[in-house]
Amino acid sequence: MEMTRITSLLHTREGELFRQLDQLEFHSSKSLNRLGRLPVLHLVFTVVSRLGDGVFWYVLMTAIFLLGGERGMLAATQMAVVAIFCLAVYKGLKHVLLRPRPFVTHTEIDRLTAPLDYYSFPSGHTLHAVAFTVVSGGYYPVLLWVTVPFAILVALSRVTLGLHYPTDVVAGALIGALLAIVSFPFI
Repeated sequence: MEMTRITSLLHTREGELFRQLDQLEFHSSKSLNRLGRLPVLHLVFTVVSRLGDGVFWYVLMTAIFLLGGERGMLAATQMAVVAIFCLAVYKGLKHVLLRPRPFVTHTEIDRLTAPLDYYSFPSGHTLHAVAFTVVSGGYYPVLLWVTVPFAILVALSRVTLGLHYPTDVVAGALIGALLAIVSFPFI
């Protein structure tokens, strides 16, 4: 009984915090979402978001694994292990924190592509993009010339397409970087 009340209180505080953040971030979210309505940018961000679903990263992991010898196998394995931890953390947070997506909260923000799930905090796309960028860059710094711009575009795409607030992508980036960095001593 007591645990239920504590959980209810936590959700109320978190809900209030997210409501305040939603209002603070509304204008920046709306402005970026307007840009996403431009046909060229809509196409670019939709493609980037779709590639960020995993395709880009799976291709990169496979190439590293096949072309990188023993070092590549180690890097690809670490990326796969980090991906599992990232998935567990982001799904767990989403189902506890329950922050609605911007297009749900604000009718002025359009959903410009279908979301993978209902809640927005943190951005799983950004979390994985940053984690994979950190791990692959740790083994092959030259890849950062491709992975850093791509990770930034993934983060921007999530806000531009109306699926996330800026704090969702910032939190996703921080969590992804932390999980990736923490993984290095264990491999």
